[in-house]
Amino acid sequence: MPEPGATTRIGDGAVAFARMSGSSIAGPDAAAWVTDFLNAAYYRRTTEGRDVDDLRLAFAVLTTYWAREAVGRRLHLVDLPAFHRAFGAARFRGDGGARGTLDRAALLAGASTLLGPWFPEAYADRARRGWGIVFKTPEERAAHDPGRRLALARLGAPTPGQAPREEQTWHTYPPVRVPSSAAVVDQLTRPETWPDHASELGRFTPLRPGGLLGQTFEIEVAAGADAGRPVFTRGYVTITALVTQDDPAALAAWLDEVQDGLARYGEDEPPALPYGADLLVGFDLTTHEGHFMGRGHNRLLLFEHDGEAFVRAVGTWDPMPWHLEQAYRVAGRDAQRAFWGQGGRPEQSMLHQLARNVEGIAVEH
Repeated sequence: MPEPGATTRIGDGAVAFARMSGSSIAGPDAAAWVTDFLNAAYYRRTTEGRDVDDLRLAFAVLTTYWAREAVGRRLHLVDLPAFHRAFGAARFRGDGGARGTLDRAALLAGASTLLGPWFPEAYADRARRGWGIVFKTPEERAAHDPGRRLALARLGAPTPGQAPREEQTWHTYPPVRVPSSAAVVDQLTRPETWPDHASELGRFTPLRPGGLLGQTFEIEVAAGADAGRPVFTRGYVTITALVTQDDPAALAAWLDEVQDGLARYGEDEPPALPYGADLLVGFDLTTHEGHFMGRGHNRLLLFEHDGEAFVRAVGTWDPMPWHLEQAYRVAGRDAQRAFWGQGGRPEQSMLHQLARNVEGIAVEH
């Protein structure tokens, strides 16, 4: 039972968590049809005929429509008829393999009707994608203000871990091999590209202009994806520390703190870096109020070992309030681990999607 006087704090936390359903760009009255559209594009389709980029495409359609047609507001029920006109006939035919679903061709055709015939070609052009939005021209992309989405977000105060370190959970996720450390640095240091690496379980969308340090991301997470009935929630994190080989002393101090915490409190967790590895980049993502993991932060590390490059996540968080702990046990634990590359399928992991996409970029260039 909570201590006397703690009820208000827990209640406030539960309310903040409940407010984080869905996406910042969609109002409550749009939640049902937005989820239905994403189901048709991906989650309800058979796994044999779909690709996780179909889901990224569906999100891009929604986000681009919001950016162009819902200026200064969220998506609402009033926006549903436009989507029905663009995609309804294809869904009735079952162009995704079953009635009510959409395959990639139907998504692109519907997007051409909804947004304009320029959309398919622009979606395929990295110079015209950013922040999960597709732009008609590179100049339009350069003029975009990501603060438009920040203005709609419920961004609470930062909530770094405050419990004694021995009471916190320390967890190291398996490293994911990437084909090029230089290409990973290029992608990670341009936050507007992060939605390109979204998995079927979650996506990061930056909310501020500029680079990594101080950048705030909206994280949209899907629970229940394996059952074909995803429920979306969101949280916010800000990058509060960034170390690179440009400052070897800061890099070493940051890594020493992570390694020391894992060794002391990780309960047999492996070290963040294997023996002999070289850390290239590391950064902290600190949670904000209402985050589905409670107080704490995650870390991402890019390192090289035995001639190969890897990315890895290391998480640290406080004991969870009761409402978060129950949700985490029921639906969050396996999804969270799969998202960072532990178990699950590559389609579920953002780091595996990053590795796949970086390989594509390396081949192109």
